Amino acid sequence: MATILSVSGSPSATSRTARLLRHLDDRLRGHGHDVVPLDVRTLPAEPLLNADFGHPAVVEAAALFARADGVVVGTPVYKAAYSGLLKALLDLLPQYALTGKVVLPLATGGSTAHVLAIDYALRPVLNSMGPAHIVPGWFTLDKDITVAEDGSVTVAPGAAEALARVTDQFSASLHAHHATPALTG
Repeated sequence: MATILSVSGSPSATSRTARLLRHLDDRLRGHGHDVVPLDVRTLPAEPLLNADFGHPAVVEAAALFARADGVVVGTPVYKAAYSGLLKALLDLLPQYALTGKVVLPLATGGSTAHVLAIDYALRPVLNSMGPAHIVPGWFTLDKDITVAEDGSVTVAPGAAEALARVTDQFSASLHAHHATPALTG
């Protein structure tokens, strides 16, 4: 069983992005993974904005990344890029915090005009952090995510099928990565 860190970069407490991630966390648990959610908005703002690498909350967040075998990174798209909150956290992690990990980037937004934010904004930053593999990500329109009063999430059929596919591909990549012994020199 792999440990997956599921990171929401949304600053909103009622975020569709975070709700969608928690919905996908359940699917990954169904694949036998241990999933640890991290809503970046719950970290104290001052250490994030002041680059306080030694703050206990930042140290613990970095430790969560270090312990994870795989990382799902979800963000709303703002001005054609990932959230500033997510950027603040990524900037405080060690340079190669994703070394050896399988990563699934996900984004949500109000318009298909932002669909390339994953490949042109988020993926390069994630890639610079040394992951073993970044699987193809997925962009989901806000209108395709419905949150009920009880907090449950329903995803429109076409988007749900695509999300299931990329989530299952991530899980399979994670299993394959763990089944392949590391090469030693």
